[in-house]
Amino acid sequence: MSIHRLPSSMTALRVLLAIAEHGTASGAAEAVNLTQSAVSKHLRGLEESLGVALFARGSRGLVPTEAGRIYVKHVRLALAELEAAAAHISALKASPWSVRLHVLPIIGDRWLLPRFSRFAELHPEIDVQFTTFVTADTAETADGVFRFGEGQWAGQCADYLFGRDVALVGTAALVSRLGGIQTAEDVRRYTVLDHFQTPLRWSEFAAAHGLGEFKPNHTIRFGFYSLVIRAAISGQGLALVPRRLVQDELESGRLINPAGLGFQSRNAYWFTIPEDRPVRPGLAAFHKWLLAEVQAP
Repeated sequence: MSIHRLPSSMTALRVLLAIAEHGTASGAAEAVNLTQSAVSKHLRGLEESLGVALFARGSRGLVPTEAGRIYVKHVRLALAELEAAAAHISALKASPWSVRLHVLPIIGDRWLLPRFSRFAELHPEIDVQFTTFVTADTAETADGVFRFGEGQWAGQCADYLFGRDVALVGTAALVSRLGGIQTAEDVRRYTVLDHFQTPLRWSEFAAAHGLGEFKPNHTIRFGFYSLVIRAAISGQGLALVPRRLVQDELESGRLINPAGLGFQSRNAYWFTIPEDRPVRPGLAAFHKWLLAEVQAP
């Protein structure tokens, strides 16, 4: 594209996307905090520079033309790249001794935070910020992310933490109530606890033990994995849990692993660092501590 066909401002591009999303100049004006006449002016400027109409008026408002659909698609991609670049530049400007971590709630609650005081005592000079969500704000870009999966994410260096060793757990009182568990087949008699989204499926447990189709007596499902564990501790059913997350309960006897049943999962917990971002001293120190802590008894 020749230079005279480039948009005159980023505002014009945001106006374009707002019109595509809302379908009217008035809706776009509200979305980008401009007057309706200013929105129309920006759109006319874009269309004049390109020499084509980007929108046509239809019964439901402004509808992208074929040229408009093409341009909107590429503008979205271009703005996404610019936002990613801004995030990388922001990371370069950040203090070398600050670390922003995206932490899965279950990892934070049951493993990381109970140990974190040891890191804080070793490195009082490092400012660690925890977040359990992702926002559109580039300031929320994480230096390191705790993830659950098979260990491969595009653009990320991944270190295995734990989680492949999955144990069947429940309270001793619950297990004895229905005659005990000697084999995986006995699990069918019990209520099982499940999570809507976790890849740790009861079907995977059944396959590992040659059970075929697995139909338990009853299933209770939860939207949070922490609730699955709490329900198991309170005796509501049997759960499949990475052994490391309930190590304290197994050692204290609050939970048992009947007949040593469980399976080796393809999915586990990992810590990832972006490949294209420099590792600052604060993150390097946390990374080193984290891997050592995972290996500690």
